[in-house]
Amino acid sequence: MGKDPKIIKLSAVIPDELANKRFDQALANLFPDYSRSRLQDWIKNAYALIDNKILRAKDKVIAGQTVTINARIEATEQWLSQAIKLDILYEDSDIIVVNKPTGLVVHPGAGQKDCTLLNALLHKYPELAQLPRAGIIHRLDKDTSGLLVITRTLAAHTKLVKSLQKHKIKREYEAIVFGNMIAGGTIDAPIGRHRIKRTAMAVTSSGKPAITHYRVLKRFSANTHLQIILETGRTHQIRVHLAHIGYPIVGDRVYGGRLKLPANIDAELRTILQSFPRQALHAKRLALKHPQTGKLLQWEAPAPQDFDNLLKVLEKSDFA
Repeated sequence: MGKDPKIIKLSAVIPDELANKRFDQALANLFPDYSRSRLQDWIKNAYALIDNKILRAKDKVIAGQTVTINARIEATEQWLSQAIKLDILYEDSDIIVVNKPTGLVVHPGAGQKDCTLLNALLHKYPELAQLPRAGIIHRLDKDTSGLLVITRTLAAHTKLVKSLQKHKIKREYEAIVFGNMIAGGTIDAPIGRHRIKRTAMAVTSSGKPAITHYRVLKRFSANTHLQIILETGRTHQIRVHLAHIGYPIVGDRVYGGRLKLPANIDAELRTILQSFPRQALHAKRLALKHPQTGKLLQWEAPAPQDFDNLLKVLEKSDFA
């Protein structure tokens, strides 16, 4: 039989350099694959012992003492396992890379309790039920397509969350916006909850730091095809930032504002711009260091058909 993924068994001897450190600090140094909050929880619940004795997180340790951890990881929430087709680009014992289609919500919430990426992952990988948010460490909006990485172990989860916080996971997007951009640039503007529309975000002085880099791939008469790289990962960051500087994403019903099209635009382009069913945003490339091997891995997902079709219409339009 295989090893029970819900049982964590660890042991180590306190080295000289950690003598007189707090118990939780010593554990963080000895077991960096696990988050500080999780280690503190194990101390609190007596899953982590020193010479088989219970210590508090603030108690000091002595060189030569033996640390033992015997923890059982319980699923924190009960989610449905649902057979939903997934486009898996890569998987190994530590991570999974998924190409998310448009229309698929990543995680259950108040607006949608099931039929999400998380439910689909649990059907294919039941062991993910033991990880925070089933191993999902970052998200895409429902109508944004593209690449996501999911972790399969606590160690991988801890490492990649830290990598994400330190901006070491590269996420590259493509977007088609309204307006003719002259050149690329960087948007450095804090993002927080909208003061009136509580389901929306906005640039606000009280928000969290948010940085978006963008580069022009192709200019059209009234639209621009952009490459975008996220430095931070705030909710709706790309959509909010581009709208903030006056170049909302095509199809964005939340942040796009009132649709204004040039009078001399041709009929086909007018129709597709008016009816594009979602924000024209795609997470095209993902690059990270593997949490176990340290090897740099990269993936690319082609844009979906509706995105490509919009580009083709822009290319051939008499107005472009």
